[in-house]
Amino acid sequence: MIPNAPLPLGLLVVASYLLGAIPCGLLIARLKGVDLRQTGSGNIGATNVYRCVGKGWGFAAFALDALKGFAPAFFFPRLVAAAPGWLGLACGAAAIAGHNWPVWLGFKGGKGVSTSAGMLLGVAPAAAGIGFAVFAAAVAATRFVSVGSMLAAIAVPAAGFWLYWPENKVLAGALVLMGALVVVKHRANVRRLLAGTEPRIFGQK
Repeated sequence: MIPNAPLPLGLLVVASYLLGAIPCGLLIARLKGVDLRQTGSGNIGATNVYRCVGKGWGFAAFALDALKGFAPAFFFPRLVAAAPGWLGLACGAAAIAGHNWPVWLGFKGGKGVSTSAGMLLGVAPAAAGIGFAVFAAAVAATRFVSVGSMLAAIAVPAAGFWLYWPENKVLAGALVLMGALVVVKHRANVRRLLAGTEPRIFGQK
C-alpha cells in the first residue's frame, strides 16, 4: 500500500493529470489517417471522432476518455493506506484537467464530458446515472450531443444536492464546479446552436 503522506498523495494527483492528458481521440483518429484538430469541429473528443472517423471509433474514444476519469477516481484511493476522503475527487479532477488542458498539446484539449462521466462513475455513481439518463434523453430528442452534455452538466449537480447534501458538502460542491466547467467549455457550441450551424450527431439538420 502507498503511505498516506503528502508526497505520495501529490504524486498520485500528478499521475492522474498525466493520465487524463493522453489524447485518446486524437490518437485513434491518427490511426485512421485523420487529424482531428483540422477536421470537423477541431475538437479532440469522442464526438468529433464519431463524426469524422466513424461510429465505432467514436464509442471507443468515449470509453477510453471515460476510463481516464474513472481509474484515478476509483482505483487510486484504494492504493493508499487509510486514504483521505478527498483523494478520489482530487485525482478525478486532475484527470479532467489533463483532458481539458493536456501538457502534450500546448494545453489545448477536449471539453471533459467523457472524462467527467468516468470520474463521476467512480465517486458519485448515482448522480452519474441520472446525468447519463438526461444526456441520452436529450440527445435522442434533439440529436445534439452538445445539448445533451450541457443538460447533463446541469442535472448532475442538482442530483448531487439531492443525494449528497448536507452529508457530503465537498462532493456536492465539486459537482457544481464540474458542471459549470462543462457548460463553459461548450461556449462555441452555444454560439453555433443560436446561429443554427451546430451539427447533429445523426439525421439531417
